[in-house]
Amino acid sequence: MRAAPLLAGTTVAAGVGWSLPALAPLVPRLAGALGLPRRLPLDGAVAVTFDDGPHPQGTPAVLDALREHGATATFFCIGEQVRRTGSLLAEVVAAGHRVAIHGDRHRLLLRRSPRAIRDDLDRAAETIGSIAGDALLPVHRAPYGIYAHPAIADVARRGWRPLLWSRWGHDWRDDATAASIAAEVTRGLAAGDVLLLHDADDYSDPQSWRATAAALPVVLERIAAAGLATATVPARF
Repeated sequence: MRAAPLLAGTTVAAGVGWSLPALAPLVPRLAGALGLPRRLPLDGAVAVTFDDGPHPQGTPAVLDALREHGATATFFCIGEQVRRTGSLLAEVVAAGHRVAIHGDRHRLLLRRSPRAIRDDLDRAAETIGSIAGDALLPVHRAPYGIYAHPAIADVARRGWRPLLWSRWGHDWRDDATAASIAAEVTRGLAAGDVLLLHDADDYSDPQSWRATAAALPVVLERIAAAGLATATVPARF
């Protein structure tokens, strides 16, 4: 008579444990407890990061702004977008930026089996690494920043580090503007912050990259005004 309630409770607990990492981007203490860094040991600098690309229009626009301001960034790339955009990732690398893995497909990891996660990361590493070469960091960020425990374990098994962010501009939303993005992502800037932006719109509001590209010069100017530099994500942290 007691077995059914006990089994139900065990099932609920297992479900909560599986999905708990999903809260990490919003709960700094939980992120720390799960070993999902939000900040980096950067002296006098912040890390500007871009997710979801490469994108045939968004990535070149972002590269132009970075070049004009002498800034460096880290691009968390999607394997299927690398395959679609030909030599664009090579242009990112040639411009002196670093590359990290966001996945092969932009799928919520909570809905994927451990084997599907493993296969996705295998293909992402092969596709992205074949072009990025030494510019590819042993660093991973989950799609939407949402990890499942099997993904955390698989990333660790590969010798990679997961990385979230400490500031973001919500630049994927249809109501985001250049002004709103710049204001939000630079509010309270401090050394070690990791800034999250997107150079692509394949998984967000169409044309959202335009607001990001328009905001980026202001973002870079505010970083400099705060007495900070930009730095790529380090290989070890």
